[in-house]
Amino acid sequence: MAPATQKKRKPAITLTRSDHERLSGLADSISTRNPAVAEQLASELDRARIVDDRRISADVVRMGSRLRFTTDAGEDRTVTLVFPGEANIAEGKISVLTPIGAALIGLSAGQSIDWTALDGHTHRLTVESVELPVPAEADARPA
Repeated sequence: MAPATQKKRKPAITLTRSDHERLSGLADSISTRNPAVAEQLASELDRARIVDDRRISADVVRMGSRLRFTTDAGEDRTVTLVFPGEANIAEGKISVLTPIGAALIGLSAGQSIDWTALDGHTHRLTVESVELPVPAEADARPA
């Protein structure tokens, strides 16, 4: 029987160079006050394939991406992956520092991953679709 901390093979992930740099700094900055979350994020960063920002596929989850995912529990959600200061669950903005946020970063549409929720239960989620992030400057422009 496998131990509770069994290592399932995780799907390949891709990150932009800029996301990798910002997220590495974020993981370092929280390592003393929240080591478990920092370790989870650092683990994802360590296994990622890094590409130039202009060369990432449109269907890869990156910071600012709006995406739809489903879970093995029948949940179907559309969320935006954001940095901690932008998180707002009521607006569907999920922090990359949550277990589900760290699990989503770098996945492509059609990929699945197992993640452990804050309650300790393991769930499987599948990315159904990904929309390109909207540049921050575009959000600030008047309509």
